[in-house]
Amino acid sequence: MWVWRICKQENAAAAFSGEGARLFSGRWNQAGVRMVYCSTSLALAALEFFVHLDPDVAPEDLVSTMAEIPEGQVKVEHLEEALLPRDWRSLEHPRLQAIGAEWATSLRSIALVVPSAVIDGECNVLLNPAHPEFSRIALSAAKPFVYDARMFR
Repeated sequence: MWVWRICKQENAAAAFSGEGARLFSGRWNQAGVRMVYCSTSLALAALEFFVHLDPDVAPEDLVSTMAEIPEGQVKVEHLEEALLPRDWRSLEHPRLQAIGAEWATSLRSIALVVPSAVIDGECNVLLNPAHPEFSRIALSAAKPFVYDARMFR
């Protein structure tokens, strides 16, 4: 399974460390919990990142990174949307953060596939950098990533 991330160039070396999630809470984590947010396509990664941008300023220092999770060699879990609270798309949802924290601390799988709140029917993938088999994930070199200028008019 291939997954993608977009980040600022200055953070590329640590893109798969989970440090950002440790410092700041997100949909699936409370601050203090390391995890790496990825998407199942570069296009979804772009949209997931885009919703956090200032709509008037096109960033010029982004990179995309791809990683390969060796399917069949490591455990990957799937969390179905039907199992989530009705209001799961709301920001800073404590139940989702608890689900993510429990998953990350359990170390029971290297990845958790979760529904995207940005695009209905699409999925994101949470990676657990604390998992003992995390080193089996193959990371690609970062490549420059640029949004089309029309997205910022």
